[in-house]
Amino acid sequence: MNNLSSNKNSLVRAGLVLGAGFGGMADGIVLHSILGWHHMICYSMDCQPASILQLQQENAQDGYFLLVVWLMVLTGTAMLFKAASQLGSAASGRVLLGAMLAGSGAFNFLEGLINHQILGLHHVVPGSPHQLLFDLLYLANGVLFFVVGSWLVRHPKGEARPQ
Repeated sequence: MNNLSSNKNSLVRAGLVLGAGFGGMADGIVLHSILGWHHMICYSMDCQPASILQLQQENAQDGYFLLVVWLMVLTGTAMLFKAASQLGSAASGRVLLGAMLAGSGAFNFLEGLINHQILGLHHVVPGSPHQLLFDLLYLANGVLFFVVGSWLVRHPKGEARPQ
């Protein structure tokens, strides 16, 4: 593998870690905190806490989750600076964006598959009559982001248009 390809891989790895961190932050901030649809661990079918103490526990668990994904963002940022210094002007914003989309998609798909479907810790909109539909849309979103991001990584300069 030549040096440029190896350095591009370091940019992709940085983007995957950043994307996973940002995907987790989007989930924690938007779905947990702003919309209040669910918490990291729900204790009831509709994810509504039965007491103030339970809400405090759920919020603390969300906080630990956000701490982990924040640390992923910090790690990815350090990796990005290292990759950028190695690549110099060969660094591609399109490759980084693609890797971040792929990382976010992979994170959301795996988190949705494990936490929503396998472990049943929570669902996207718990207690909704369309709970499974929301969970499946969340998984599909992860797959879509991963596919689009992977395509951008593999085609950093875009496809040549036929004349």
